[in-house]
Amino acid sequence: MTEPHHSSTFTGWREWVSLPEIGVSWLKAKIDTGAQTSALHTTKLEEFSRDGEDWVRFTVHPWQDSELDEVIVERPVHDRRTIRSSSGHSQDRLVVIMNIGLCGRVIPAEVTLTSRDEMVFRMLIGRQALRQGYVVDSAASYLGGKPGSAVRKRNRGRI
Repeated sequence: MTEPHHSSTFTGWREWVSLPEIGVSWLKAKIDTGAQTSALHTTKLEEFSRDGEDWVRFTVHPWQDSELDEVIVERPVHDRRTIRSSSGHSQDRLVVIMNIGLCGRVIPAEVTLTSRDEMVFRMLIGRQALRQGYVVDSAASYLGGKPGSAVRKRNRGRI
């Protein structure tokens, strides 16, 4: 059986996404067609072995200006990659597979783990995820909807 083709799922240049496997309902993300792989802001990365396989434990902070509601996550290591930023700097990163809720659909995606403390968005959604049937409207934002004002205030550190 083949997967249905969803070539008409539109997304804006920024969206609220979810990470349903780890209980994160809202996370602000930038849709980045310049990035091959998606990237997630994480802290406290710790590699370990489980049943002879490489795993990583990390903390996700879903809110931009707050450490509230942090989630500790354990995932198998899918890959290790050298990622080159738009400024030309290279960084070695761990890659995990995570499900991402984007514009009404949930898709599996390769996600690199990195510190994005200085960035406006806690997550980037790259081409590997987008090629699963998304069309990016660079003039639009939040085509998948926005959370209520309480969630948006929490994201800005105003509880």
